[in-house]
Amino acid sequence: MLSYSAIAKNNVAVVTGAASGIGLAAAKHFASIGMKVVMADLAGDRLQAAEASVAKLAPGGAGDVAAIATDVSRPDEIVALARATRERFGHVHVLMNNAGIQPGSSMFGPLENWEAVMSVNLWGVINGSRIFAPAMIAHGEPALIINTGSKQGITTPPGDPAYNVAKAGVKVFTEALQHELRNTEGCKVNAHLLIPGFVYTALTAHGRTEKPAGAWTPEQTVDFMLEGLARGDFYILCPDNEVPRPTDEQRILWAAGDIVENRPPLSRWHPKYQEAFQAFLAGKRD
Repeated sequence: MLSYSAIAKNNVAVVTGAASGIGLAAAKHFASIGMKVVMADLAGDRLQAAEASVAKLAPGGAGDVAAIATDVSRPDEIVALARATRERFGHVHVLMNNAGIQPGSSMFGPLENWEAVMSVNLWGVINGSRIFAPAMIAHGEPALIINTGSKQGITTPPGDPAYNVAKAGVKVFTEALQHELRNTEGCKVNAHLLIPGFVYTALTAHGRTEKPAGAWTPEQTVDFMLEGLARGDFYILCPDNEVPRPTDEQRILWAAGDIVENRPPLSRWHPKYQEAFQAFLAGKRD
């Protein structure tokens, strides 16, 4: 696929949320194949340690890797990130809007949690794409934008509404972004939605020090992402060690069916529909 050719030696990748988890795993892969890598995350020892670990994998060492402290909730800092990247390495070929937080939320809980999640998980993706994409289109070389979504933004399970709303927004925004790109004459940039499964990261550890058996590693997730990009997939729907793709597909179809069948919202968790959902999941449709 044309956009996948953007992942190539000497091309430039920018990864947000790069100090840990999926972002760090992606930065390591990009560096290992000879790309110039810009790692964006909050300032601190964690970012500096991540930069050092990525530089060890880069053929050009530290000269091919730059850690730039960035708060993606602030558009001015994303503008500064784009400027610093251009000055250091030139054109950007891969943008991975991956930064995310999950402090937890409840419907009528602290407003600060809602504002923080929306500003990082949703506006970080929107602003990152809007600020970087015009120059990526203009340079005329194959390029791609990868936005990290979540299954929680599709099936929207109860328990963390702010996170669900933000990730649902990432899905809708990235769909609109890809539509815009494919209808822009001469554009060689494509957008893709990464939809991780259960991945063991600092975001999901919740105090655990060992990876749960059901979780994938960030490296497995990045490997699957690359396979999806090579196929040209827009929706890169990742399984994990607990949930295979057919189960995800049934859950997604059931969620869409709430509208089509005029069921109560989130009927998957409604006592009246438990038996019907389990039958649907097992493939026993009426």
